[in-house]
Amino acid sequence: MVVIIAVFAEVVTGYDMDNMTNSTAAPIPEDRADMSWDDATWIMTASFIIFTMQSGFGLLESGCVSLKNEVNIMVKNAVDVILGGLSYWVFGYGLSFGTAYSNIFFAAGDFAVSAPEQDMGPLFATYIFQLSFATTATTIVSGAIAERFNFMAYCMFSFINTVVYCIPAGWLWGEHGFLYKMGAIDIAGSAGVHLVGGVSGLVACIMVGPRLGRYDHGHEPFPMGSPTNAMLGMFMLWWGWLGFNCGSTFGVRGHKWKYAARSAVTTINASLGGGLFGCAFSLITTKKLMIGDLINSVLGGLVAVTAGCALYHTWEAVVVGIVGGMLAVVTMPLVDRLKIDDPVGAVSVHGVGGLWGVLAIGLFVDADSLEKITNGRAGLFKGGGWHLLGVQTLCCVCIIIWSAVVTFILLFLINKVKPIRMSAHEELLGADLVEHGIRHQGLGLSRTVSALRRHSQIDPKLVTELPPEVGSNLGGFNRKNSRG
Repeated sequence: MVVIIAVFAEVVTGYDMDNMTNSTAAPIPEDRADMSWDDATWIMTASFIIFTMQSGFGLLESGCVSLKNEVNIMVKNAVDVILGGLSYWVFGYGLSFGTAYSNIFFAAGDFAVSAPEQDMGPLFATYIFQLSFATTATTIVSGAIAERFNFMAYCMFSFINTVVYCIPAGWLWGEHGFLYKMGAIDIAGSAGVHLVGGVSGLVACIMVGPRLGRYDHGHEPFPMGSPTNAMLGMFMLWWGWLGFNCGSTFGVRGHKWKYAARSAVTTINASLGGGLFGCAFSLITTKKLMIGDLINSVLGGLVAVTAGCALYHTWEAVVVGIVGGMLAVVTMPLVDRLKIDDPVGAVSVHGVGGLWGVLAIGLFVDADSLEKITNGRAGLFKGGGWHLLGVQTLCCVCIIIWSAVVTFILLFLINKVKPIRMSAHEELLGADLVEHGIRHQGLGLSRTVSALRRHSQIDPKLVTELPPEVGSNLGGFNRKNSRG
């Protein structure tokens, strides 16, 4: 598959991958070799800020699901760091940026990352920054498949899903990568993190199927279990995104600090544009400010600006954010119409928003905007013709194909070992009780019993044989009141 992609890229762009030297940005190994202690301090600080995004994702996702599953969501976010981080240390970083061997598809070396004392500063700073990106890509998937994915199967997926992220990361940011050599631009991960996570989430949603009862009464979404938690999660992600984008300048020496400052402003401006659209859209269509529209439009703007955060003028960031927020809000009902059950809107926010963010570079970027990255090329709207937009489009196609195919293969194989879908009675009991032994007192039984009766694949005896002590722990079936 990757061979076909690379050959197609070479034909379309006219680049000779083997002899390509006109690189568009300093790749990770080159920046690592030129790193000062100022740069390392900046990179590590950004990494620590990005790490707090796990809390943001956890709060957001747990706020969007029913009470009987909120702890399970937080545990999955912890697993993403523990198991996903372990696999990235063992082999993920080496497949992206290893220095012992490389071709245009993958690298090798630096497995089980370690370094002698004289070299450990630059390598470890680079590694911890990339680790924060890798765990984010997997966490995006956890929200999309919330409330029905088997926990042990998810643990397996979290460990091996590193493969889905680390190969495209090498294509984009490794000195060997064919997308890097081709001239694709993605500064902070609209494609490498968010498009990867969004496409993986889409495939996972389709394979695991919708939650029980999700489409029994049309397409109206289940209510949020805790809108307050969801809003707090949005604010934490907003904060973390500044580290995500500003840290991607990979230092502050020379002129880098100026582009870090620009990244901060464009990141905020894009979120303002996205949030503005979400508020207006919600008030016009429902006469109320719906929390879901507000959250997803802000996040859609943030995702969209990520690819070009250091390149845009401030007004361009607002435009990119408005479109990103619009796409996130408008495509969520379309995904629902296809009966693809995505409780947090990950497919629309990260998948569609990431796609737009990568393509927007091919429209808005100036030729002289951070020339080390643009290499003098401009977007379509800036007189640069179709070339850069074509490269960005091809970048998206490559990453979508890779993420979809590899995610499908991984989940197919995991399902052979451990069914990825929770059983019906486990799903209705809730993952907090089934997987973690946490009993939420005061949650009603009536809607769960109603749901049991509606689904013929469930043994009717289960309805009458439920022990009384279980009743208070089942949780309301998420139709009218997710808190029972």
